[in-house]
Amino acid sequence: MKSLFKASVALTALIGLGATAAYAETLQDVMKRRNLTEKDLMAAAKTYTPTGGRDEFLAFSSGGQSGQVIVYGVPSMRILKYIAVFTPEPWQGYGFDEESKAVLAQGRMNGKDINWGDTHHPAISETNGEPDGKFLFINDKNNPRIAVINLHDFETQQIVVNPVMASEHGGAFVTPNSEYVIEAAQYAAPLGGEYAPLSEFNEKYRGGVTYWKFNKEKGRIVPEESFTIELPPYSQDLSDAGKLVSDGWSFTNSFCAERYVGGIEKGRPPFEAGCSANDVDYLHIFNWKKAEAVFKAGKVKKINGHAVITLETAAAEGIVALVAEPKSPHGVDVSPDGKFIVVGGKLDTQASVYSFEKIKAAIDAKNFSGKDPYGLPIIALKDALHKQVPLGLGPLHSQFDSKNCIVYTSLYVDSQVAKWDYCEGKVLDKISVHYNIGHLVAMEGESVKPKGKYLIALNKLAIDRFNPVGPLHPQNHQLIDISGDKMEMLYDLPIPLGEPHYVTAISADKIQPLVRYKYGTDSRTGEAHKMAVRPGAEKIVKEPGKVTVFATAIRSHFTPEIVEVEEGDEVTFHITNSERAQDEVHGFAISGQDINLSLEPGKTATAKIKAEKAGVYPYYCTEFCSALHLEMQGYLLVKPKGYKDTAATGKEGQVYTKADFDKQYKTNIETQAVIDAVVKYITSTNFKDFPTVVALVEDATDQLKFAGEAKQKADDAAAKQDWQQATLWAGQWWQYQVKAADIGLRVKTYLEEHGAKVVAK
Repeated sequence: MKSLFKASVALTALIGLGATAAYAETLQDVMKRRNLTEKDLMAAAKTYTPTGGRDEFLAFSSGGQSGQVIVYGVPSMRILKYIAVFTPEPWQGYGFDEESKAVLAQGRMNGKDINWGDTHHPAISETNGEPDGKFLFINDKNNPRIAVINLHDFETQQIVVNPVMASEHGGAFVTPNSEYVIEAAQYAAPLGGEYAPLSEFNEKYRGGVTYWKFNKEKGRIVPEESFTIELPPYSQDLSDAGKLVSDGWSFTNSFCAERYVGGIEKGRPPFEAGCSANDVDYLHIFNWKKAEAVFKAGKVKKINGHAVITLETAAAEGIVALVAEPKSPHGVDVSPDGKFIVVGGKLDTQASVYSFEKIKAAIDAKNFSGKDPYGLPIIALKDALHKQVPLGLGPLHSQFDSKNCIVYTSLYVDSQVAKWDYCEGKVLDKISVHYNIGHLVAMEGESVKPKGKYLIALNKLAIDRFNPVGPLHPQNHQLIDISGDKMEMLYDLPIPLGEPHYVTAISADKIQPLVRYKYGTDSRTGEAHKMAVRPGAEKIVKEPGKVTVFATAIRSHFTPEIVEVEEGDEVTFHITNSERAQDEVHGFAISGQDINLSLEPGKTATAKIKAEKAGVYPYYCTEFCSALHLEMQGYLLVKPKGYKDTAATGKEGQVYTKADFDKQYKTNIETQAVIDAVVKYITSTNFKDFPTVVALVEDATDQLKFAGEAKQKADDAAAKQDWQQATLWAGQWWQYQVKAADIGLRVKTYLEEHGAKVVAK
């Protein structure tokens, strides 16, 4: 031990010398060695977040084919979390515990489990047109579904399947007070999933936009209060809700208004030729307030139990109007004041700015140039347009600045971002990105009060930007400084998970997630878990063919540690994490059973298995939770059918003596003295003014309570001269002390770093 201590001291000294030498190098030396310019250093300084520092904004990116959501900080561009949504994800236990399996089961389609999704457009819930940080919505393009993520714990709590659409792309978008989540169909199909030949495309294929009613208090979409507006078989695309003066309206663009059906295998031109033949497509304009009234009046058709406002009713009630928009558009974005709608056309060179005032005037006056083949009124382009502004090749999506009339538009073909004035109709700046930008996002740039400062370009190709990792490349999210007159590139972030499509960003201080659950919470419902138990109440309940384990997890053991069942039994574990300290997560995995639970402090989760084969199955904690993490283990013993236990003849392990007990007892008394000194310091301060510390103190108090209980068991065994049990319980007493001391030292450090004051007694 002495030699090990000396080696440790020597290593520490060497590290200290190394640190001194490193700091002796000047900034100019580093610049020269790494071939950096002053511009590089300025960009680095603008993104650098010191150790322990926090980002000003949080960005939520779709995860594309991963079926997940990616969370990263701005300006650091550090990836913080992947949120499991449509795809099982073992670290979070998503799809491996019974509670999350129930959420995934909500997304079943046609009786099938769909364990992936193509996530595209995240949207944060809003209050008065501003993101409020309460909920996040995300769509699945491949399988028309919307998921609800509760941002109090960053967990998916609901998935709803669209009962009438075959696919979608235009989701999720929210109205200014989160009354509805908007989801637009993509590829036309018979509503409700029935078959019809393509020869009947015009007659039986349809598009649509669904308005999912959202109950913010419950954090759930309410399907029975939701409705769809039936639309012509144009391919509807992205949407946006009106704001302020245009609140109560929404806008959805489209492509392939030609209604072409392809057939390259039959010698016909492919979709891309037929769907881009015309010069324009249609921007759909919805009065959703009027549609809501029509729905509530019962003027709907039920398809698969879902309310649909038919094309005929939509036309008769004046719910939908059309106006021409640039060929093959891919973005519709409402200005912060709600007065303008900006649309880019992938096959055009200009962006079109529509005036809501002009659109509303045309609708009110019934000033239409005609009707489409399905009876929907068409507003002449000249009667709706404010400006058309040449930007470059392939304008797609737009985001708004905090500066009045300033908007940023992605140019896919040019691989650029254009900064321009949509009021005056003039280009102000351009910056090249790498490469083929799709979406882009400014900080809260789709809200009534954009924050400006930063813009992120979501580039489809990375090509030569990063170290090669095979033919499948990451995408490149580039951070751009937009605080000045000229845009400045700051940072490249490789995204190694799916093909992200859109990002939404929010001021970090608007999100206040939990650091621990109320004891015994079912995180997928937010309610108390009926199967939670507290320490001391753990039990194993056996019934014919069924065993139920009510367990707790706390550093560094499960209770119970041994579970004995018979071959063929159904075994259910309900495990509650009894920790109260922040970030003290436990996992639970059983060998060979495809089980992994993520148990955050206070959470209860369930694992269910069929004990199909007799054998010994170790289980353990999968999160490194303490110094004795590896000892946080147990056994599931599956006995063969009809197995009869015999009298034990072997020894379980080491035999302990009174000398072993006395040695451990002495160590415990000395450890308690250290703990008492730390407690004395903590209680001499204003520690109750620090919520983080209060939680840690609660946890340390629990550990000391458990330590007292273990001490009593050690004393009782010693009184019986059962030195085996006395020594083991004394060891457990010491383990609780160590945990309490660890927490206490964390508290002491926190208080010192955060300026705690000594209070007079």
